[in-house]
Amino acid sequence: MTSVFIFIVLLCCCSQIHNVASADYGSALTKSLLYFEGQRSGKLPPNQRVNWRGDSALNDGKDAGIDLVGGYYDAGDNLKLGFPLAFTITMLSWSTIEFREKLAQQKELQNALGAIRWGTDYLMKAHPQADVLYGEIGDPDSDHSCWQRPEDMTTSRASFKIDDQHPGSDLAAETAAALAAASIAFQPFDKTYAYRMLQHAIQLFDFANNHKGLYSDSIPPAKEIYSSSGYQDELLWAAAWLQRATNLKKYLDYLGGASDIGGPRSEFSWDDKYIGAHILVAKLVLDGKVPASGIWAQYKTQAEQFICSCAQKSDQNVQKTPGGWLWFLPWNNNQYVATATFAMSVYSNYLSSSKGASLQCRGGVLSPNDLTPLVRAQVDYILGSNPRKISYMVGYGTNFPQQIHHRAASIVSIKQDKTPVTCKGGFQDWYNRHAPNPNTLVGAVVSADVNDNYQDSRGDFQLAEPATVTNAPLVGVLAYLA
Repeated sequence: MTSVFIFIVLLCCCSQIHNVASADYGSALTKSLLYFEGQRSGKLPPNQRVNWRGDSALNDGKDAGIDLVGGYYDAGDNLKLGFPLAFTITMLSWSTIEFREKLAQQKELQNALGAIRWGTDYLMKAHPQADVLYGEIGDPDSDHSCWQRPEDMTTSRASFKIDDQHPGSDLAAETAAALAAASIAFQPFDKTYAYRMLQHAIQLFDFANNHKGLYSDSIPPAKEIYSSSGYQDELLWAAAWLQRATNLKKYLDYLGGASDIGGPRSEFSWDDKYIGAHILVAKLVLDGKVPASGIWAQYKTQAEQFICSCAQKSDQNVQKTPGGWLWFLPWNNNQYVATATFAMSVYSNYLSSSKGASLQCRGGVLSPNDLTPLVRAQVDYILGSNPRKISYMVGYGTNFPQQIHHRAASIVSIKQDKTPVTCKGGFQDWYNRHAPNPNTLVGAVVSADVNDNYQDSRGDFQLAEPATVTNAPLVGVLAYLA
């Protein structure tokens, strides 16, 4: 009897330990979407849940005689940047398209659609004419020299655009991708809105393709923050989304006639969308809509090479930290982990839908089911199963960063103290305080370094500044796991 009792006690204890250690992906999903409400710019709606934020930047676009109120701040500053914003919306839309049923089961589908719509409403405003697209509000030099909450900022809100004389194929094509993907996400729920977005997407792709150039050459301040390395990836990415949204042969022909499809890639990010295009075309191959040969096979091979490298089954594997976290680049590494795990999650679904399909990696065969634990291990690291035992998602668990690099979170809410925060006073009174931020930006995700270390310091903008481009793919990954 005694031994049986001890066994039962041990079983209960082990079960409790397991429950403590296992991640709550549903809760993390809820928080990852809540984060977007903390990033909102413009007039906040009555159902705003992040109630320490207030209305901000209500005169955006006034200098250009256009209403550009709304959208999202990209990270911890007060800039509105079209290039990362559009990628954010593309990835939020892809998350919603692929994992719609899972989002609905978790009662987060409406919040996901709301997060997309807050961005797409703005992107359509920013595209007032076929060959005109506003791509930036605010000046980086002015913005970064001040530390003010968005509700009372005094920095420049200059509007920057691209047009047929000052092209930006990368920006226009990424915005086309965002609106095409969003049109698919909204098609079952609001056909009129979906149609409007698709018309903008079609125009923007033609603008991008007919007037070639880098957007950062036309919007010089963009070179300081989100400088683009090229636009061929965005053109393929946009064509792949428009093909999926319209099923028109012209976009399939564009993809099939490309002279450069990127080759093997080492990242999937706001600046490099080749992997996204490769995966979308690979789905066409798996679905039997294009031949499994020629250029189509190349797209699929390159998609799979990236996934094999993330799964450590390649001859050029993605580096890992001592704690087992995929390591891509020093700046906000979780943004690349989020897109890599998204790629694995989506591809697992695509392989499952194609009976008997598997990944033929150089280091061995991977079934769709083999990818899930790899994704889970990376997400668990983010949520606390790491050497520091810290959750890199703010508001998740009991031990998470308290001093993230984020103006709105680090300054007392305007709802609590309406006294304006001055440009330099913000540094003195708030930025330099060695104390927790007064506001918790729930769902914000920050990153460790290559040695699994994290110093909870507001001044460490390389690691401690969350960005929308991280959360957008993570929404899909968390829905997949939940």
